[in-house]
Amino acid sequence: MRFKLLLQVNKRAFGNKLPINYQYEQSAAIYKILSSADLKYASWLHDNGFQLESGKRFKLFTFSRFKIPQRRILPKEERLLILSDTVEWQIGFLPEKSTDSFIQGIFQDQIFEIGDKKSVVQFIVQSVEILPEPDYSNKKIFITMSPLCLKFHRIDNNTDYLSPTDVRASFVLFNGLFDRYRLFYGKECPYSLSECKLKVLNEPKSVVVKLKADTREETKVRGFLCKIEVQAPIELMRLMYEGGVGSLTSQGFGCLKAD
Repeated sequence: MRFKLLLQVNKRAFGNKLPINYQYEQSAAIYKILSSADLKYASWLHDNGFQLESGKRFKLFTFSRFKIPQRRILPKEERLLILSDTVEWQIGFLPEKSTDSFIQGIFQDQIFEIGDKKSVVQFIVQSVEILPEPDYSNKKIFITMSPLCLKFHRIDNNTDYLSPTDVRASFVLFNGLFDRYRLFYGKECPYSLSECKLKVLNEPKSVVVKLKADTREETKVRGFLCKIEVQAPIELMRLMYEGGVGSLTSQGFGCLKAD
């Protein structure tokens, strides 16, 4: 299920400067809000997700970047200045527990902060709207609402962050969806790569995102913003839209909207 949150920017609390790299803090805010409403559910989501026999884990939500109507980038400070009074945020959930009443109830009227040691912005949830599902079909166009991260692990233990135009991208993207299918439905995925196609419709924009910026655990991740055409069975389309696609979806990557 996909939800749209309208957030009031409480500039009087801490100001209106947001770190350019704020995706990790968005994820932390979601976990914190879930924890305040249902500690067991949040703990399960954080510690387990769904797990394959190989030990690979998938968190079961995805989210967009903030949609900020008016803003200004301060490159030297690595800050983003929010000039508008409200921003929009979309969050998608896969677990069955994520019903409209559950999500609307825990997010409505919440107050939370996003930021780092240098600057923080406080947000107040004004409204929570459940969005209608797209008209799913076996071929559909999507636009990234957060960077698409496609990690390819090489035999030398190094990792390539693939552009969606890379010849390996389709293999990585759809095999990830097959794993999600197995986890979510509890059975082997009946589909194959021969039924799935990925077509990139514009020049992908490379984005490097710092996770846990300015800490010892800082990690740089590369993703791509683009428009893609996907051909796949409808069940996979739904998993891709509601739970994200690619790697690190619960860290703010791979959130899509239907064009």
